[in-house]
Amino acid sequence: MSHLPDHAPFLPEQRQAWDALLSSMTPEQTTWMSGYLAGRLAAGSTASEAVFVSATMPELTILYGTESGNSEELADATLKKAKAQGFPAKVYNMADYSEDQLATAENLLVLVSTWGDGDPPDSAVDFYEFVHSDAAPKLENTRFSVLALGDTSYEQFCKTGKDFDLRLEELGASRIHPRQDCDVDFDEAYEAWATAVLEAFKPAGQASGPASITTAPLPSASPAEYSKKNPFPAELTERILLNGTGAQKEIYHLEFSLEGSGLSYEVGDSLGVVPSNDPVLVDAILEKTGLDPEAAVESPAEGSKPLRQALIDDFELTSLSSNLFEAYAKATRQETLLEQLEPSNKDALVKWLYGRGIADLVFEYPANEYTPELLTGLLRKLPGRLYSIASSLSAHPGEVHLTVGAVRYERYGVPMHGVCSSYLADRISPGDTIPVYTQPNKSFNLPDSDDTPIIMVGPGTGIAPFRAFVEERAQHGASGNSWLFFGDQHFQTDFLYQLEWQEYLKDGLLTRLNTAFSRDQEYKIYVQHRMIEEGAALYDWLESGAHFYVCGDASRMAKDVHEALIQIIETHGDQNRESAEAYVKNLQKEKRYQRDVY
Repeated sequence: MSHLPDHAPFLPEQRQAWDALLSSMTPEQTTWMSGYLAGRLAAGSTASEAVFVSATMPELTILYGTESGNSEELADATLKKAKAQGFPAKVYNMADYSEDQLATAENLLVLVSTWGDGDPPDSAVDFYEFVHSDAAPKLENTRFSVLALGDTSYEQFCKTGKDFDLRLEELGASRIHPRQDCDVDFDEAYEAWATAVLEAFKPAGQASGPASITTAPLPSASPAEYSKKNPFPAELTERILLNGTGAQKEIYHLEFSLEGSGLSYEVGDSLGVVPSNDPVLVDAILEKTGLDPEAAVESPAEGSKPLRQALIDDFELTSLSSNLFEAYAKATRQETLLEQLEPSNKDALVKWLYGRGIADLVFEYPANEYTPELLTGLLRKLPGRLYSIASSLSAHPGEVHLTVGAVRYERYGVPMHGVCSSYLADRISPGDTIPVYTQPNKSFNLPDSDDTPIIMVGPGTGIAPFRAFVEERAQHGASGNSWLFFGDQHFQTDFLYQLEWQEYLKDGLLTRLNTAFSRDQEYKIYVQHRMIEEGAALYDWLESGAHFYVCGDASRMAKDVHEALIQIIETHGDQNRESAEAYVKNLQKEKRYQRDVY
């Protein structure tokens, strides 16, 4: 007797094989196979990827909050790992996760970044505030673990993740695995956390994973897949100084070839550049410490290599955190430094740390004696730097463009530079290659419809993604209106991409352009002032469904623009402060107000 119905879509030989298999299976095996097949269907797996969902596994809720896309990327990776091990699992953005869903979540994984110096990402603010409010539900039936992303160069390292971890415990949830705090180089820490936490969520006695049924991946058609872990050597094809003669700034337009990389990007995404440190700075540090440049040290990237080359290629030298300050103080046994770590000196220390690096410690607080291991033991791996992409791939196939301001200053008689900006401006030339990778940013993109109006606020190098936006809309023949607010110091020397914007205005591809050149008059005028001047029209655009974008400095500009937006809605929407703030929050919730700030 056949175990399959007559209408089952199998060939005679397949039906015979299925009948033989089903006749020999135990009830437990039948249940397992049904879950496995359901999991494959749910995950959309191919012949190169086998997954299963077991009825005995608990359902996992994977919740992320992201600013640059890293937490979302890791949440998606966790989903794949969970399904491959038999867990029913779903991923949610904190911006889209409801209060009722939290109340019923039994198994919760939280992956969240910290933005700036201790704030939650924009998309996570509302959920963060709800969880920390009196309205948050009790979570006695919830098990959880937190992965916190951050940057140790900031005082409040991983603060948002730490806050969630503590608050979930206060609400009664049970921590099933300790929180993992990750620096910018997070791959190894994430892998260890994901492996351990999925094991912790398995029912007692459950076998570890589906290793016996997972098929090996099919061989890749290409010899290498380029990514953050394996950057592509992109050729610099063009570098143009955008500022005029006499400018106080030095901003470059750079073009790179991606031919043969397989890399792609959308407008709004970022390009990661893996730089090297300035040899002049490295030599100054080595001279001050008296260390042998040829001494062998362990590099975080390539194993043993000479100290000088390791400091150039592999270690972060230009950011200084309180944690590094403390580690240096203890390693060099300097009481003067330890005193500065007292709580009463915190404000003065934070002020001193700003803009400084390891060279400042070596020059201002030299140790009696250094060893290569003492110096390199203090330093973290040199991370890539992310830059907003300034081009549309459809307008420039096989290319990627950047807009980069060179950072330069002098201290102790030694030239100091922004590690990546000076690398791009000074130490590579057209024809050279540099390691790059693309970083998606799903929280900063054009509206789905080309008919939707857009308002773009991008002073200085914040103009970069909006050049890409307008190029992309031009390629699509978009009919939606577009309005750009641009600002910098002087019209004559700092009007970045001026001829392009004028051409777009002439052709109707840019509807309106307002500029703010802060030093061209006695009093300073910034983009937020131009917004307020045009407040009535700006409000009308928002009421007509416009999307509002901001790119650039996070510490002041983005806050001032945000405040100006609230004031415009108050004034021209005839609303009080509370309702205007609610209006802006709703724009953010609808993804009509997006920011790419740094």
